[in-house]
Amino acid sequence: MSHETLFFGGFLLLIFLLLAVDLGVFNRQSHEVSFKEATIWTVVWVIFALVIFLLIRFYGDSIHSIDSFEKLQAINVAHHHGLKLNSELGFAANVETYRHALSLEFISGYLIEYALSVDNIFVIILIFISFSVPRMYYHRVLFWGIIGAILMRFIFIFLSAALIQRFEWIMWLFGAFLIFTGMKMFFKKENNEPMNVSQHPVVKVASRFFGVYPRFVKGRFFIVQNNRFLITPLLLVLLVIEFTDVLFAVDSVPAVFSVTKDPYIVFASNICAIIGLRSLFFLISGIMGIFHYLKTGLAVLLSFIGVKMLLESALHIHINTSVSLSIIFFILLVSILASVIFPKKEDFP
Repeated sequence: MSHETLFFGGFLLLIFLLLAVDLGVFNRQSHEVSFKEATIWTVVWVIFALVIFLLIRFYGDSIHSIDSFEKLQAINVAHHHGLKLNSELGFAANVETYRHALSLEFISGYLIEYALSVDNIFVIILIFISFSVPRMYYHRVLFWGIIGAILMRFIFIFLSAALIQRFEWIMWLFGAFLIFTGMKMFFKKENNEPMNVSQHPVVKVASRFFGVYPRFVKGRFFIVQNNRFLITPLLLVLLVIEFTDVLFAVDSVPAVFSVTKDPYIVFASNICAIIGLRSLFFLISGIMGIFHYLKTGLAVLLSFIGVKMLLESALHIHINTSVSLSIIFFILLVSILASVIFPKKEDFP
């Protein structure tokens, strides 16, 4: 069994174990998540991401079983790390350089995905409002939504990595697409109107193949009535959220590929951010209006990442990962501070 398989399997096992504890121990009964509970779980998932960061920082070379300078150089080239390795410095020194770069790539990818998840929260709130979902069921829907997101991200990330290895020009498309998305987000007017759920394509398709029960039934996704299998509106909400996550992955996954081409690091950073989305949702859903410049910041962030990808893939101008991380952090910090310093006028009576 390869080290990549052990890393991937161990990481997934730990994730599902933690999620099982979350659902089976702390959230066995549907309830409205309090601000305190959301804060505790947000801290737990952030600490978990930092633990993964430290493991990569000190043992990152073990992921690909790097045991020689030649293999390190091959991994450096295959995953486009752009490290200036020197055999004269000794194997240990070069491995240290690699570990440091890999850990920065992970934390940069995590920060990008975590920031973009905030934009996802805006949409999830509108979905819950549009379907009139009772708040006590929010956690259950988001939990199973994350399980589905993990499976979809796995397919998307490793498929994208395989295509990038085979066709490098795909990075040009990713870069151009992210610039387009960033500009579109920057100029798009905010729409907080509830959606017409009956016209949503996911609802139309699901309703065509399954009978839909007209109201929520506790926290259940399915019921059997008169020997007939029916889905509940709660499952429709889950399907719409899964569909929405796939659309967001089209932006966020290429964005993480801008800082690392190692699919295992892309996957780990993505999943660490996604599993923290539920607690982050409950933590900030009530105060989303305060950070009204954050969407502008995310638009600038996506545009910067797109430009970075084009510079590196088309002109071979490499932007150091630590520099990228600093710029990403600066963009997010400025957008948050601007929201606090210059609040919306309508927030005042």
